[in-house]
Amino acid sequence: SGRGTCLDNEPPKRDFLYPAVAPGQVYDADEQCRFQYGATSRQCKYGEVCRELWCLSKSNRCVTNSIPAAEGTLCQTGSIEKGWCYQGECVPFGTWPQSIDGDWGPWSIWGECSRTCGGGVSSSIRHCDSPAPSGGGKYCLGERKRYRSCNTDPCPSGSRDFREKQCADFDNMPFRGKYYNWKPYTGGSGVKPCALNCLAEGYNFYTERAPAVIDGTQCNADSLDICINGECKHVGCDNILGSDAKEDRCRVCGGDGSTCEAIEGFFNDSLPRGGYMEVVQIPRGSVHIEIREVAMSKNYIALKSEEDDYYINGAWTIDWPRKFDVAGTAFHYKRPTDEPESLEALGPTSENLIVMILLQEQNLGIRYKFNVPISRTGSGDNEVGFAWNHLPWSECSATCAGGVQKQEVVCKRLDDSSIVQNNYCDPDSKPPENQRACNTEPCPPEWFIGDWSECSKTCDGGMRSRTVLCIRKIGPSEEETLDNTNCLTHRPIEKEPCNNQSCPPQWVALDWSECTPKCGPGFKHRIVLCKSSDLLKTFPAAQCQEESKPPVRIRCSLGRCPPPRWVTGDWGQCSAQCGLGQQMRTVQCLSYTGQASSECPETLRPPSMQQCESKCDSTPISNTEECKDVNKVAYCPLVLKFKFCSRAYFRQMCCKTCQGH
Repeated sequence: SGRGTCLDNEPPKRDFLYPAVAPGQVYDADEQCRFQYGATSRQCKYGEVCRELWCLSKSNRCVTNSIPAAEGTLCQTGSIEKGWCYQGECVPFGTWPQSIDGDWGPWSIWGECSRTCGGGVSSSIRHCDSPAPSGGGKYCLGERKRYRSCNTDPCPSGSRDFREKQCADFDNMPFRGKYYNWKPYTGGSGVKPCALNCLAEGYNFYTERAPAVIDGTQCNADSLDICINGECKHVGCDNILGSDAKEDRCRVCGGDGSTCEAIEGFFNDSLPRGGYMEVVQIPRGSVHIEIREVAMSKNYIALKSEEDDYYINGAWTIDWPRKFDVAGTAFHYKRPTDEPESLEALGPTSENLIVMILLQEQNLGIRYKFNVPISRTGSGDNEVGFAWNHLPWSECSATCAGGVQKQEVVCKRLDDSSIVQNNYCDPDSKPPENQRACNTEPCPPEWFIGDWSECSKTCDGGMRSRTVLCIRKIGPSEEETLDNTNCLTHRPIEKEPCNNQSCPPQWVALDWSECTPKCGPGFKHRIVLCKSSDLLKTFPAAQCQEESKPPVRIRCSLGRCPPPRWVTGDWGQCSAQCGLGQQMRTVQCLSYTGQASSECPETLRPPSMQQCESKCDSTPISNTEECKDVNKVAYCPLVLKFKFCSRAYFRQMCCKTCQGH
């Protein structure tokens, strides 16, 4: 596709001195650990050292950077007592596995033609898998994909131009919010011939609608070369890709130039007052037309028909330089700012044309040249001298399983049998091409190789498979499947590992905790770790993508909580040691969590105080201590009156007054 040209330059010749000893032999595993984790580090796991080197860290933990040990590091497996590391594997010490160069597998069958007429292409591919390169072996050299021409017959008269159809396919697609009718645009510098550039009809802009046209599209109108994979490829005049067939000066494919004659001339006449003036007449069938001013001037080249219908620069109106589709061919009108103007066409023309000059100053001269068909002998439409002839049979289109040979019909002169343009012969009497089958024997058996399936895993090593069948082509569109033993070459592989690269670290979520609190809105929590794809290693969270981290907390609810309620404490001691008194207790409004609340109904509040009674002690007072009122207390009569004698304090202070009460 043209993107590999950077590989075409020769690299500079430089001699490199490579070490002859494997690095793992110079620096053993312990030394490699010290390079990574410091002077006290050493190797701590010995299993898969060729895939991952494990070392003791400064905190005395066994850790790894997921980097394999260096090539040549000593290793050991169940079957290899002494080995060394080579390309991630433990192999017997001192051995280098033999390199195997790759070789091409068989070509696939030819694909579908890109066009139904007018010269398309089909492709066939092969893979470097018989065998695939291994152990440092070389990759296959040569083309992985090949192309060939197909459906080279001209399209029916009046068929739509192939590039024009591709542009028109975008008519029903909005471009920047609007719809346009698109026409091909191939002019202008910097326009890639194999990109699909389309001009918005009625607007002064074009745009690239696709980076590449469909394979088989002509690079430009004046060439048979076609676009393949976005690049212009040479096509011979026989419409065959890569063919060396060339047109002669008369535009006859493979001709000898004897069917036309060259006309050249120089015109420098002028008109005193200016105006249109005839330069030369170009007969029907002319090819390789060139009209050119010899010097820059204010005059303009014009082109008209025999009926005085101007195609270019008529009616004193000057056209912009561009391509004009006139008389069955494309005329390129050029008027650079620093060169004389010109008019060119490949031809052949389908009618007689007249070249004019619009004079506005002295005519410094116009040179013209073109090739015209050699006149027929005689006159009239049914003149003798030319006849249709069948060419010899072509080569068979296939080497086996049935191809086709053709006898193409060409127009020849009767006098010398030279091939001329078809318009010399009567089109109504043209006989059909002859065809016959050839090489009808079956093809030798070959492997049919299907496309690889998708890999079963995107990382950490998956498998992919494809269909491999031994087939034999027995007809142009018929094949039969044979037993594998009938195909003599090595059978291509059906399955192979793929996506062996390690998966990136991933988030692993542990189980959710219970909902807290036990009622009402709450949260569940969980731990989320950044783990390796095999779940054996835990990485810092920064190594996993933060945007894909699962949530560590979610809302939850185990139902409505019970309402706050009154909670009472135990009753305290009675305030009287003898007789009636009071006792107190705490009364609190608490939520279900034990927190103070103000939402308990006041009407249901329990009492915080109640009366109580203590039994009085009836033991007589000892004579050792006299019962009397304390002198300082003058209110003992009041204590008796208000019945406070049951209280210990007042009974003691007014002992005599309260005695017997």
